[in-house]
Amino acid sequence: MADSGCMTKQIDQAAVAHFAERLAYETDVSDVASDIGGGVTGWVLIDSRSQESWDQGHVPGAVHLPTREIAARAASVVPEGVGVVTYCWGPGCNGATRAALEFAKLGYPVKEMIGGFEYWTREGLPVETADGVDRRLPDPLTAPRGVACAC
Repeated sequence: MADSGCMTKQIDQAAVAHFAERLAYETDVSDVASDIGGGVTGWVLIDSRSQESWDQGHVPGAVHLPTREIAARAASVVPEGVGVVTYCWGPGCNGATRAALEFAKLGYPVKEMIGGFEYWTREGLPVETADGVDRRLPDPLTAPRGVACAC
């Protein structure tokens, strides 16, 4: 943004609305981890990836429900009116967005976990496989002070 030298402070209502809208429908891995660790209830974490991806590792406590199965199985997995948070691989994948859209079409309150499973693991958060739960070292570029960005 160029500075004309005489900028006055004005609230850009469109920007305020835009970012408020994003926060209404997005969450991040740190917030999800905090809610899980804090025992926050009333929502279900949905992993929308393939079976092979799920088997490689997933967020402990997540429910595996691939996007293509949401319309047929959502009601048997998530009680009506319960909030949903979806995740897929990561920022380079829009699978969580597509899964969130499917839940929204069914009338569920839904958010997308930005960063996805990639950033869950990069922040050193626990990962579950058939062998149990493991915690990997955080990537120092994503979690320089531990598992939270302190924002």
